[in-house]
Amino acid sequence: MDLDLAGARVIVTAGAAGIGREIARAFRREGARVHISDIDRAALDAAVADDPGLTASVCDVADRDAVRRLFNEATAALGGLDCLVNNAGIAGPTARVDQIEPEDWDRTLAVNITGQFNCARLAVPLLLESRNPSIINLSSAAGRLGFRLRTPYAASKWAVVGFTKSLAIELGEAGIRVNAILPGIVEGDRQDRVLAAKAQAQNRSLEEMRVLALAQASIKEMITPRQLADTALFLASPLARTTSGQAISVCGDLQALS
Repeated sequence: MDLDLAGARVIVTAGAAGIGREIARAFRREGARVHISDIDRAALDAAVADDPGLTASVCDVADRDAVRRLFNEATAALGGLDCLVNNAGIAGPTARVDQIEPEDWDRTLAVNITGQFNCARLAVPLLLESRNPSIINLSSAAGRLGFRLRTPYAASKWAVVGFTKSLAIELGEAGIRVNAILPGIVEGDRQDRVLAAKAQAQNRSLEEMRVLALAQASIKEMITPRQLADTALFLASPLARTTSGQAISVCGDLQALS
């Protein structure tokens, strides 16, 4: 199927590894021009070495000056913008709420929700010049479910859904679509680290945590980054021209988080 994304100009935050890297690869396969950002310079260098067609910037999305530099560099490289993928996020602490350090709470929200604001506010003037403009925000199944021992993460991901729906209403008259993707249990190193931290906090084995993580899903499989990338491609394509304000779960029908 031709998604009509050849030549599309795309920014993917945290695009050097994990979900972001897979999203960037997917857009590149469709012929899009992609600029990625990441806080990890070595990972950025490796991504560009793997695909010299990428352009890249070092950026912490919680740092507004760094985000301004990112957009200046991306605009110079791409010549405009058709899609912003707000992918950057951190797992935050794993602990009972009274045991969480305030600095860890602040950092989680600064990256996971304020970082999306920092990028969106600079993206909108560019998207107003696009014929197929969209913003895709990465939330989580934790953005619709409670998440024991992960209150900063869950709070930030619920906020992403509210941010997405509000932006969709605000920007709809300008033709800018805004949607959120809510991944379930995604396979990869980050998920392994989260499960290991929860296993330690709950005095369980890592294997027990893997079983528990999928116990409340109808389809007991971890989500692959490629599935999320495919969803992002559709939402960015003209095929989704009337899809906006949606919180789209890609989670195997997850009913609860353990």
